Amino acid sequence: MSTPVPRFITFDMYGTLTDFAIGAAARAVVEDVASAEQLDIFEHRFGRYQLDEAMGDWRPYGEVVARAFERACGSAGIAFRPGDAAEVYERIPGFGPHPDVPGALAQLAGHVPLVIISNAANSQAGRNVALLGAPFHAVFTAEMSRAYKPRLRAFEFAYERLGCRPEETMHVSSSPRYDLQSATDLGVRDTVYLNRGHEPSVPAYHAHEVTSLTQVVDLLGR
Repeated sequence: MSTPVPRFITFDMYGTLTDFAIGAAARAVVEDVASAEQLDIFEHRFGRYQLDEAMGDWRPYGEVVARAFERACGSAGIAFRPGDAAEVYERIPGFGPHPDVPGALAQLAGHVPLVIISNAANSQAGRNVALLGAPFHAVFTAEMSRAYKPRLRAFEFAYERLGCRPEETMHVSSSPRYDLQSATDLGVRDTVYLNRGHEPSVPAYHAHEVTSLTQVVDLLGR
């Protein structure tokens, strides 16, 4: 069964559209000074600390990544080297799309305006978006809104600039933590959990669950 076509489809970018291999990149730069057990702890905690660092007032994304990296090192008993965190941050603009993304985005773009709501920095977002290979109506970053998801302001800023209500949009994300709870709380009815395997399904916070972006095309009957 298809769902009504929204005014806009909004997307999380990192992890949902972009294969956001930041955990693997971070692991690679510390593997020369850590045991296998330490590396597992470090990679897991690095992901969790990134979320924690995003919960406060906005500050540059490089600081969010560096602080999360330092805390993960401390938690795993690994010596923190500031240059390691900087190296990981500098790799982000080179991360490209998941294989299912370019074709599906191209199909969707022919029928509804596509929008990104991302925690990216302005200097990174354009390069990551270019690698997705599809036209976007708008790209909103945390640097623009001065708020990182899951804070509601990150979403509200986008709706204000688009001149729409949350319920007129569909939001697609692979992250219940960063995106889908917030979108649901603001009234987005057509929330789509794109299960990439890095977060568990939370059915209370999505209307649809898919495993490929091509299934979003199917949801809209395109």
